[in-house]
Amino acid sequence: MLNHKTYGSGPDLVILHGLFGMLDNWSTLARRWAETYTVTLVDLRNHGRSFHSDEMSYELMAEDIAALLEEQGIDQCYLMGHSMGGKVAMQTALSYPDLVEKLIVVDITPRKYRPGHNDVFAALEAFDPGKVSDRKEAGRLMDQYMPIPGVQLFLLKNLARNPEGGYKWRMNLPVIKASYDKLIGPVGNLGDVYEEPALFIRGGNSGYVQNDDVELIDILFPQATVKTIAGAGHWVHAEKPDELFAEVSAFLAG
Repeated sequence: MLNHKTYGSGPDLVILHGLFGMLDNWSTLARRWAETYTVTLVDLRNHGRSFHSDEMSYELMAEDIAALLEEQGIDQCYLMGHSMGGKVAMQTALSYPDLVEKLIVVDITPRKYRPGHNDVFAALEAFDPGKVSDRKEAGRLMDQYMPIPGVQLFLLKNLARNPEGGYKWRMNLPVIKASYDKLIGPVGNLGDVYEEPALFIRGGNSGYVQNDDVELIDILFPQATVKTIAGAGHWVHAEKPDELFAEVSAFLAG
C-alpha cells in the first residue's frame, strides 16, 4: 500500500506530489484544507516511504491510487496533483472517472515534455549517500551540478539515515531514472475523456503550461478551467501558497 498521511474531516481531498518529492511537501497547505476536508497526502511509488518497484508508469500509478482509495473506503474524492503527481491525477481521472468528483492539476499538462532534469540526476549521483557525513557535505558535492540552495534542500529531503551508518535515498533513484522517458511522456489514450469539473493551475513564470496546451486539455477534460497565478514558477504551492489555496478552495466549494 502507498504510504500516506491524513488530516482533518469532511469530504475527501487527495493530494499527489511531483517528481523527486514526497507527501511532506504539501503538509502546510494540507493542514489549512483540513479545516474543511479530510486531506490525504500520498507518497507515490518509488518515492518517500512508499514501496519500491522495478515498474513505473502513469497507468500503474493510477492503479495505485485506485487501490489506496478502495483500501481507505473512499468511494469518490477530489484529486489534486502537482507536476508528475498532476499527471498521475489526470490518468486516474481518465482511467477511473467514477472515483474522482473534481480534478485539480498544478502546473503540468497531459502532453509529452522534453527532458529537463539532467542536472538533477547528475547532482543526485554526485555522491554515495552511504559515505557522506551529513546533508551539508552532500550539498557541497551537489554544487557543481545543482548550485541552487532551494532545489538542493528539496532534493536532500530524500536522504534518510541508514541504520548501518551514513545515509540512503528514500526514493528509488535507479528506477526513477530508468523510467524517466515514461514520466515525461503523455497521459491518456485515444478516446479517453473526463467529463467532470477540472481546474488546471499554472504559474505565471513557469513554462510548463503554454497557451497552445489548452486545446489538448479541453479535448481530454472538456469541463476544465485554466487559471494563472502571477509571480509563481513551477513550484506554485511553495511560491504562492495563499493564492493557490484561494483558487483551489473556491473551485472545490463552487
